[in-house]
Amino acid sequence: MNGNDRTVLLKLDEVSLSYRSKRTSFEHGQHRVLNRVSLELYEGETLGIIGRNGVGKTTMLQLMAGILAPTEGRVWQMPGKSSSLLTLGLGFKPDISGRDNALLAAMLQGSTQQQAKSYLEDIKAFAELGDSFEEPVKTYSAGMRARLGFTTALMTHVDILLVDEVLSVGDAQFRAKAESAMKERIGGEQTVVFVSHMDGQIENLCDRAILLERGAVAAEGDTARVLKAYRETLKR
Repeated sequence: MNGNDRTVLLKLDEVSLSYRSKRTSFEHGQHRVLNRVSLELYEGETLGIIGRNGVGKTTMLQLMAGILAPTEGRVWQMPGKSSSLLTLGLGFKPDISGRDNALLAAMLQGSTQQQAKSYLEDIKAFAELGDSFEEPVKTYSAGMRARLGFTTALMTHVDILLVDEVLSVGDAQFRAKAESAMKERIGGEQTVVFVSHMDGQIENLCDRAILLERGAVAAEGDTARVLKAYRETLKR
């Protein structure tokens, strides 16, 4: 808990991530993707992370999800809480059907097999996959994989939902439906970290925002103020 009695579900403490590069333009052969990033995610909030392409937004989500380990610093998640990274087809098995992938994904997110099976027809309908739901995922377009991944995460329960640019994919009609569904889920006290380079989505969905610039936090706090700072970076 913090001073305002808000429960912290996830925390990054002075987190940096570097990797070695053969390019001599990087100092000592090291490329630093994130540089001493600290943040707290509170229960029930929707935190937006915005920034230009290549500033480390997706890397930050992968650290939060435990897919990557930081070079320096610490990532902490409250024990007993579950998190899921929703990105384009992450973790999908390409040789099995959308139905079987949705079943596996729901079970990995904590559903029993019976619960997971009960979600499948709703997932099929919302994702608008039709007969393709029974086809191998390797036959899907990027947009179809995004719809399947988004819908599976939406229909199942996870404590912390980490969303990476997924609402930017697909046709305008599905994007509007997905955004509306996400708003409804947020209204039900879902905790979300939402990454996007689209300021309108951050404005519509997020309680608080962080601007990443060159791998570091350049601004954080009130969404409108952070978005103003982001628009300034686009002019530079």
